[in-house]
Amino acid sequence: MSFDSFSDFLVMGGHGLYVWLCYATGLFVLGANWFAARAARTGMMKQLAQRQRREDALEQQMDRRERESKA
Repeated sequence: MSFDSFSDFLVMGGHGLYVWLCYATGLFVLGANWFAARAARTGMMKQLAQRQRREDALEQQMDRRERESKA
């Protein structure tokens, strides 16, 4: 399909509004999915870091008790 001018391209034979809204909706959905995935990843990484800190603290506490019981 060939257009005579840029405005003809934008209008798309009277279907421009529908076509550009479809493109905008598609880009919005892709962007929303990307942001949601980033937010989920960030939240998961924070949870994992917090869990690791708890496990490390518990391990240190157990090591300290073990040393104290040997002494």
